[in-house]
Amino acid sequence: MLGLKLLTDPRWANIAESNLEEILSDHAWCEQKAASNAITLITQNSEHQDLVDELTAIAIEEMQHFQMVIEIIKRRGYTLTRERKDDYVGRLVKFSKKDGSRNQAFIDRLLFAAMIEARSCERFRVLSQNITDEELAKFYHELMVSEAGHYTTFLNFARKYSTDVDVDKRWKEWLEFEGELIQSFGTKEAIHG
Repeated sequence: MLGLKLLTDPRWANIAESNLEEILSDHAWCEQKAASNAITLITQNSEHQDLVDELTAIAIEEMQHFQMVIEIIKRRGYTLTRERKDDYVGRLVKFSKKDGSRNQAFIDRLLFAAMIEARSCERFRVLSQNITDEELAKFYHELMVSEAGHYTTFLNFARKYSTDVDVDKRWKEWLEFEGELIQSFGTKEAIHG
């Protein structure tokens, strides 16, 4: 369904589980950034009422996920680490087209969001199926379902609002780029690391 070119090696879950405080902190910041991205899309494209409505709901849900992760961190006696740079997301940002029309930039921002949601969904699936911590396995299964819905929402809006972009062609370019990119990741206690 997600179309990802390379799936995460299940052994990445062992890396993540070896430092739960780190993976949970990284996850919390991913949720906060996802909410911020939805808000940015709303701010820059407020003329599309359906997009405003849907992305407002997503922003709220992402912040609820942030809060849920923070509660798990506190309950386990961990500390939320400081936000750190996400190299994976940074490379996706560089791949985004910013020099074309306003519509091209808008569509690429939606595809950027869809790509992150797709990979996050896939990583949550790997965690849910491969970690021994039952509470977190269940938690990540529930989030996997949510991220799949977000991925679909962003991709559908790209298709709906494109005026000068072949969305399916551009999405294939995103998938090819991400398939190459992800080969350099999967060795750290980070959702995209």
